[in-house]
Amino acid sequence: MQLFQGGRFLPSCLLVLCSTAMPLQASDAGDDAEMDSAPPLETVQVTATRSEQSIHDVSEAISVVSAEKIDRQAPELLAEMLRGVPGTFFQQTTPGQGIPIIRGLKGSQILHLVDGMRLNNAFFRNAPNQYLGLVDAYATERLEVLRGSAPSLYGADAMGGVLQVLTAEPVLSGNEWRVQGRFYGSFDSADSGVVARLQAAAGMDGVAISGGITYQDHSDRETGGGIKVTPSAYRVEAADFKWRQEFGANSELMVSAQYLQQPSTPRVDELIAGYGQEHPSSDQYEFKPNQRDFLHARYRLASNARWFSSFEAHLARQVITDDRLTQDYGEPEYRREWNESTLDGLTLQFRSSWGEGSSSNRELVWGLEYYADEVSSSRVLFAADGIQETPERGRFPDRSTMDSGALYASNMWQWDALMISAGLRYSWFSIQWPATAEMVAGRLEPDDLTGDIHFNYELRPGLKLVSNIGRGFRPPNIFDLGTLGSRPGNRFNIPNPDLKPESVWSYDLGIKGSTARWQFEAFAWYSDYQDKITSVATSDVTADGRTVVRSENSSTTPAASPRSTTSPTPYWSSISVNNPAMQSFTRLCAPKPSATPAMPAPARSGPI
Repeated sequence: MQLFQGGRFLPSCLLVLCSTAMPLQASDAGDDAEMDSAPPLETVQVTATRSEQSIHDVSEAISVVSAEKIDRQAPELLAEMLRGVPGTFFQQTTPGQGIPIIRGLKGSQILHLVDGMRLNNAFFRNAPNQYLGLVDAYATERLEVLRGSAPSLYGADAMGGVLQVLTAEPVLSGNEWRVQGRFYGSFDSADSGVVARLQAAAGMDGVAISGGITYQDHSDRETGGGIKVTPSAYRVEAADFKWRQEFGANSELMVSAQYLQQPSTPRVDELIAGYGQEHPSSDQYEFKPNQRDFLHARYRLASNARWFSSFEAHLARQVITDDRLTQDYGEPEYRREWNESTLDGLTLQFRSSWGEGSSSNRELVWGLEYYADEVSSSRVLFAADGIQETPERGRFPDRSTMDSGALYASNMWQWDALMISAGLRYSWFSIQWPATAEMVAGRLEPDDLTGDIHFNYELRPGLKLVSNIGRGFRPPNIFDLGTLGSRPGNRFNIPNPDLKPESVWSYDLGIKGSTARWQFEAFAWYSDYQDKITSVATSDVTADGRTVVRSENSSTTPAASPRSTTSPTPYWSSISVNNPAMQSFTRLCAPKPSATPAMPAPARSGPI
């Protein structure tokens, strides 16, 4: 079979898929007929409520990319799974990387989770970044996208929404050990890309062990018109392991490890001349290497205690390495830099059911979180001969830290057709950085009380009117406060330690419908930001022609409220229709043009 693309024929991908399982079970010849006549299973999510619940029963706008859909797409990048998801866009600057844009926000303004723990770290930038590309797409079982702020259950960074990656967790039943394995391989002619994934699992009732390895090797990408994008080659090496053990009928322990490395990935937008440029910004720009190591333990307990019905604890360590090789255009010198974030996290969550009577159901979710992040960063300038070395200040303040803690509670009430849930969260942060030549030592200790309320009213069976209101916030992180170095678009970033937290009021109204054959939803939403953190150009230019920028709290001044510092996002709407037997249909209505004026660049003087 051949595919026609870009005016020429391309051979289709070679796909090899093998699967074995022992013992094997015979299939019923009537299964297909029964599946056709049975109603579709409800789509279950865990992100919006931190528990398993149908997406039709929650008021939030949420989408689930299922294991079946991931198998059909066979995406090389995790973010590619977001193609066609309502209210979400997939952005890619460089092969091997990609990010979600949810309700117009991206980067650190979206909370990224892996198996319930934060991927966002202290140098997670509020712009396209590579860190989601360090989670193995081939170890992912499900992706959940919550659109809109989630301040009570998730807190900081969840301004535009939450993206949660849930990795595969096999459950093997029976009184005897069973073993199953799977091999996947593919070849892509567009970049001569080779992908291989080998995974296996073994277990029985109450215990399971699984693991896998992934390898990808991609050459320079070729467009449909026959033009090669050089350089765009990259390689991926990944591995994962998971052990799950039940202790009786009411408790379970899971331990997992994940590893992924991209040894050398070029930053294409730095190496190819962009709009208005006569030459590229850099002669060399490689992430060399980028790597993520993740260790995670989870404990679950079901209880008949009066004050809680279930308990869940997570303990994790994530280390992200962001090393780089850079050389400005036309310059003989080059730089090597070494950046690392070590993020430790602990979360404890309880679920308590209370109240009596079938007409009134009440459930309380409450818990606490603590995260501690330390950043190490160094940089060395090498002469053209590669021998002479000159130490420089790192991209981030070396040994800077960002610690956070939170207490949260969210309660649900239900009366016949009406369900209301509301929650509050208190968050505090301690952000510290040492003195450098560009900034004095400092410490920020922002805290905030955020919350939300959700309404869900059943108009008739299968049709619900929903609404959500919430206030979220995000404190400035180490990237916002202290970055020193080149940025895409021929820019050079300087630190600004005087930033304030940004916040958002989010409102949406929608309709959700579900029948035996169709599911649909339509949402209109509006977001109002205060002190939004954005990159602003100064009046300076570096010696090699880069525009000097720094992060600022954006401020517009409406005539009716001279003291407000807001940046409203105009009206948006999204419509999604899904038939389990067909691909989903999504329509997004673009926002009206914003009349927000640009913030004037602050005056600066002196050498850069």
